[in-house]
Formats: sequence, structure tokens, C-alpha cells
Amino acid sequence: MTADPDLPPGLPGEIIVHLDVLLARRKVRSKELADRIGVSEQALSMIKTGKIKGIRFSTLIAICDALDCQPGELFEFRRLPD
Repeated sequence: MTADPDLPPGLPGEIIVHLDVLLARRKVRSKELADRIGVSEQALSMIKTGKIKGIRFSTLIAICDALDCQPGELFEFRRLPD
């Protein structure tokens, strides 16, 4: 994934979302997860692609519960080159 052009300049890194990897490992379809956590497929797609500005803790908790994972498995901080 490349640097998000919507991020303010000067940030030291970016957040990489691994939700698609976890879905594949758990053999769960996006629609199924969206239904289980009570969000639209479009909202889940925005989370998967990192096209969101933030995520509510309640949504994060629901995802972690549904996929039996930790937040650190969903997200990774990647430092940008200088």
C-alpha cells in the first residue's frame, strides 16, 4: 500500500489495514462480517481499504470479537521513508 494522499503532510507514517487478510484466514466473507457487526458493506469496505479517517472503538471491538483477534492483528504502523 502506498502513502495515502489524503493524509496531512509531515506525518511520520501510515496505518496499514490487514482486515482482508484476517477475513481470508477466518474464511469469513465481507458481507457476513458486516452483518455480524452491524455496519454496511460499504462502511466495511472503507475500513478494509483504509479510506477512513478513524474508527470507533465500538466498531473495533465488534470486529475483534467477530474475528477472534486483537487490534494489533488488524492494523500496522508503517514508517514512511524520509
